Amino acid sequence: MPANSAEPTARVDVVLVKAGRTKIRYAAELLEDDGTRIAVRAPWAGDGVRDFGFVRFESGDVFTEYYWRDRWYSVKEVRDAAGRLKGWYCDITRPARRTGAELVAEDLDLDLWRSADGTDVRRLDEDEFAESGLAQTDPQAAAAAVAALDELESLARGSGFETLLA
Repeated sequence: MPANSAEPTARVDVVLVKAGRTKIRYAAELLEDDGTRIAVRAPWAGDGVRDFGFVRFESGDVFTEYYWRDRWYSVKEVRDAAGRLKGWYCDITRPARRTGAELVAEDLDLDLWRSADGTDVRRLDEDEFAESGLAQTDPQAAAAAVAALDELESLARGSGFETLLA
């Protein structure tokens, strides 16, 4: 349902699936669904603090998340409780599917982080991706995942995500 619908606040359950199992499920506010891109907003849904060393996700953080039905990634803008931008966390996923009030994205292990000031861009979990065996079991999906990571890294090091998310 598009964000400009008559319904005051639409909610969706975001379901992140990994290796055929639900990794996490959380409620989010549906901001927009234009038929290709879906935008939602949700508070940090993890348990406690998640300290990656280069960023901490914690209670009060707010994620504005963008999913596409025709792209192999999602981009999550992360802000702290005061609204200050921490950066963008990107998951490489199969194209998202939305059925009613459920938004499903299948995590393919690769991730990318870009700090708010753009000075820290890093590829994450390439070892997990290699260990997943996707390159052997679904070479086309593996190639699409790597191409998506390359595309996001190029954006992160270039113009940033602002144009992608506008």
